[in-house]
Amino acid sequence: MRATFVLGRIAGIRVGVNWSVLVIFALIAAVLAAGRLPADYPGHGWVIYTLVGVGTSVVFFASLLAHELAHAILARRNGVEVDDITLWLLGGVTRMRSEAPTPGAEWRIAGVGPLVSLLLGGVFVVLTWLLHAIGASGPLVEGAAWLATINILLAVFNVIPAAPLDGGRLLRSFLWWRTGDRLRATNGAARAGQVFGWLLVGFGLWAFLWSASFSALWLALVGWFLVLAATEEARQARLRELLSGVAVRDTMTRDPVTVPSRETVGDFLSGEALAGRHAAFPVTRDDSGEDGHAVGLLTMDRAERVEQDEQGRTTVGDIMLPLEETRLSRPDEPLSEALTRMTPGPEHRLLVLDDDGHPVGIVSPADVDRTVRRVAADHGGGRG
Repeated sequence: MRATFVLGRIAGIRVGVNWSVLVIFALIAAVLAAGRLPADYPGHGWVIYTLVGVGTSVVFFASLLAHELAHAILARRNGVEVDDITLWLLGGVTRMRSEAPTPGAEWRIAGVGPLVSLLLGGVFVVLTWLLHAIGASGPLVEGAAWLATINILLAVFNVIPAAPLDGGRLLRSFLWWRTGDRLRATNGAARAGQVFGWLLVGFGLWAFLWSASFSALWLALVGWFLVLAATEEARQARLRELLSGVAVRDTMTRDPVTVPSRETVGDFLSGEALAGRHAAFPVTRDDSGEDGHAVGLLTMDRAERVEQDEQGRTTVGDIMLPLEETRLSRPDEPLSEALTRMTPGPEHRLLVLDDDGHPVGIVSPADVDRTVRRVAADHGGGRG
């Protein structure tokens, strides 16, 4: 899940938000402000209902962020590097660069998220009681009660033993501990996720036909998402198993065409070196574009979005993706780990740097596909 915009960094971890968050944010605020609060506590002005509805929605997403931050911080303490956190329509995603090193580490990383949600639920239960005891406004008490309920439900839902939920990670860590086989454990958790997802889809559709409630369709949508995510998780596990032992240097396109940061966009687009060969180019600091330190990544899409009358005044450095936001790798990094940082789109290609920060390669989905076919053919030949 890709972030539409970045909020900043918390504890050194980049936090982004997908546009779909606006949908659920508006939905929660509207349901509370225009429905539940006026119905349960009539007589208050629309300003009060709106403020409580919007405030409750904000605190809910802060709770989701706390859940994901708990995963990320504990992952780092267990030796797993974290790329970023993205909040989106159905919650949050913490993207890690590698797998947990042991079943115990995975158990701790997976379990801390629901634990934080449960603790937050308890905090809001106490807050609800305190607000009620001091005679606070009814909508405010209701907002705190809603937050208590949703955090407790979030904790309970997430410990269901089905991938990609946290409970699926807990199940995988248990199966990994019992069998000693990470791939077999992943497949077991993924199958559980597929079964649970289809059950939600079936129940949601049945409930919709029976009651015509759109909340039932939402349940079916969540189930469908779980099915797709569990299937993708199993596919990624098989891919990582297939690529074990393959390094990034065995996959990358070597000696990529580089672009100096001071070059204008007009010169870049008219350069003969491009010839439509690539969609992304490493940007270097020096004017020659050769043997320079990498400072970012330029995509054809970013360059072509510059208005023609501005191309002669705009430099590559003005529009490039900065190095700190670029997916980076090393030549000796296992490809199976590097793949966790690749997502669709030219901006998410892996820029491969040597120890001195010079670009020595770039990895695109086409490079990965080529390597997968080669390794699969080698394995097939070995079995024959």
